[in-house]
Amino acid sequence: MLIREGDQRTVDIDLKLATLLAGVAGALNGAGFQAAGFFSANMTGNVSSLSDHLALGRLDTAALFAAMIVSFILGACCSGFMIEIGRQRGVRGIYAYSVLLEAGLLLLLGPIALFFRGFQTGLVICLSFIMGVQNAATTRISDARVRTTHVSGMATDIGLGLAALVRGQPAPRFRLSLFTLTAFLAGGVLGVFAYLLIDGWLLIIAGIALLAIGIPEAHRARGGA
Repeated sequence: MLIREGDQRTVDIDLKLATLLAGVAGALNGAGFQAAGFFSANMTGNVSSLSDHLALGRLDTAALFAAMIVSFILGACCSGFMIEIGRQRGVRGIYAYSVLLEAGLLLLLGPIALFFRGFQTGLVICLSFIMGVQNAATTRISDARVRTTHVSGMATDIGLGLAALVRGQPAPRFRLSLFTLTAFLAGGVLGVFAYLLIDGWLLIIAGIALLAIGIPEAHRARGGA
């Protein structure tokens, strides 16, 4: 799931990756909104909100949206550097290590969220960085077929796929996009309930879940599977 790249990947591999990571992303996005009232993964909405607050002269709120956007970009940049260096050095498990990086950041962020109650704004900015890390990794490994932290493109592909199916034509991305959107939605619902019940422990649980995904894939890559 985290070893083969681009055209070497099957639809089933992409489906598994999209379902698991979009579910995690949806949960973290929902948790961030409950914590601070902002979405950590929705860069389209955040850019729109940034422009709105700039136009209205609300510079303090605009600065927050700008920080989330920059944080997401820096996360994607960090993931991109890591992946490119790993690929140049022939590290087969570099995408697994990117997921493990995300897991480590969540395991670090969870206790901070639990014990520092005034950290809500910082939490959502940090989550934006983590979402950037994840989305960059899934985009690179799948040649942009899989994007797990936002669903605008997936919703578009679903609409195009429906049009193709109605005309009796193949819709190769329809099932993948449908599963991704559904997983993000389900993860968001579970994330909100979980955050309200267990607070920052949700981040720790998400980190452990990502460890459970990344560690076996890293072992497989080292073993040449």
